[in-house]
Amino acid sequence: LYFSAQEGILIFYHIKDLQYEIKICADISQPISSLIFSPDYTSLLLVTDQGTVYSYRPARSGEAVKLLDTSSSCFVAADFLTPGNNYCVSVTISGEVQVWSLEDGTFLSKLNLGIEVPVT
Repeated sequence: LYFSAQEGILIFYHIKDLQYEIKICADISQPISSLIFSPDYTSLLLVTDQGTVYSYRPARSGEAVKLLDTSSSCFVAADFLTPGNNYCVSVTISGEVQVWSLEDGTFLSKLNLGIEVPVT
């Protein structure tokens, strides 16, 4: 079970029977608004309210890697662009959909929907 604390800490609870272990996986020092697993469960996107997206790979047990920072564009959400785990898509309040490379955070493309996206 992965859990994020308000302080920006990603925590893993390993639960077996009535026992559990807690492991701190990453500290990004920003409140995490959502956690999204890739379709094959090899990557985890950590999305912050400020519009920063980090990637964490549980099998590698390394640090969370900052992929993109959309803080200047009123970021609303992000998710994996399937099939595969190579790209993610984000959307801004102004209705701009953006595609990013998960390898290095490179901005690849955008599409303006022409409508505002409500924050939920």
